[in-house]
Amino acid sequence: MEILNILFIPFIGCVLLILLHTYFGVHVLERGIIFVDLTLAQFISIGAATAIYLGKETSQSFYTVLLAIVGALILSASKKIARVVYIEAFIGVLYIFSFAASILLLDRTPHGLEELKNILNGNILWITGRDLFTMFILYTIIGTFHFAYRKKFFALSKGTENSYFWEFLFFLSFAMMLVNSIRIAGILQVFSFLIIPALIGKLTTQQPPKIILRGWIAGLIASIAGMIVSYKLDISTSSLIVTFLSITFFVMLGVKMRTQQKVS
Repeated sequence: MEILNILFIPFIGCVLLILLHTYFGVHVLERGIIFVDLTLAQFISIGAATAIYLGKETSQSFYTVLLAIVGALILSASKKIARVVYIEAFIGVLYIFSFAASILLLDRTPHGLEELKNILNGNILWITGRDLFTMFILYTIIGTFHFAYRKKFFALSKGTENSYFWEFLFFLSFAMMLVNSIRIAGILQVFSFLIIPALIGKLTTQQPPKIILRGWIAGLIASIAGMIVSYKLDISTSSLIVTFLSITFFVMLGVKMRTQQKVS
């Protein structure tokens, strides 16, 4: 009973993370810019690092939202940038810049290494009822917006439509989700929830609704396993969830490859 009381709120937090992140993961895979989420998350973390460096931890949300808007503006031009340079190369440079900038800022703070660890790993077990309520409201707004304009956003991701304004709205809503997610779960878990469940879903189907559903199931199973083992062994929760999710992907990939070999 004790484990249920402790893990119930973190589990609901993981459910909310998986529901929306898997959806955005399908878009990321469709666009072929796999590391854009990791890069945007790291870029947003410059805001958190800046707030810590300036001693304004209470205003951290302001700085992260500001960087989220700037990041959305930059990535909204990704299709134009792709005409000049390989977009993955640009995203890689942006990631390295963001990571280096965060280190430079946190290196000048008393607990910089610990703060960097918190940004990367987070700790879903620390989530509170208030955090959960904020997540629910924010994710409901973003999810409703994307559901209402789902045809528009999928057309953008598939490349059948081009609009800087709608690209900006896509990346802005994406970034606003990441602002909250990074604070709750850390960059590593956020990246894994964005990419791995969608990849698992795509191993068995190419239909977006089914990809999302199967990604949800895989993410929930990995989250439950990760939180239980973390509680029992006192090990980093985020790292365990990422590990279980990755193992699930590798196993399913192996099964898929073996199945294809038998068919051929």
